[in-house]
Amino acid sequence: MKRIRLLCLAACAAAFWMAPFGATAEGATPDWSTVSDVHEVHVLTTNQDGSLRETTIWFTSVAGQAFIRTSASTTWGDNVERNPDISLRIEKVEYPFHAVFITDAATRAAVVAAFRAKYGWPDRLLGFMRGSTPRIMRLDPRAPGAN
Repeated sequence: MKRIRLLCLAACAAAFWMAPFGATAEGATPDWSTVSDVHEVHVLTTNQDGSLRETTIWFTSVAGQAFIRTSASTTWGDNVERNPDISLRIEKVEYPFHAVFITDAATRAAVVAAFRAKYGWPDRLLGFMRGSTPRIMRLDPRAPGAN
């Protein structure tokens, strides 16, 4: 009985100390409707020198698919251009994705409208500063075995 208590105590301590670092949801995709109210997430990309870059961004979903975007000249956007296998941290859980750049005008317009609906006037202000042609990316589940 004493050994069981010690094992439980050790497991609880490990969970307590590791909780702030988050968990990885390999192969999982969040239910976008349950996280739609989350305003800021973290995108994890790989810099040209191989180091990890974590950037706080906004996201939105359209028809059950998630989208992120950045202006034409950001380091993290350049990182995604080089390596579209990224991770998104939502409320301390990391999800692996493959980013697909969107060029279709109708999809781009729908995504811009979704960002405007979710973020309101701050999105309009940032849109003015960002320019009219942001890089918009759809987040697809990452293929099994991809880094």
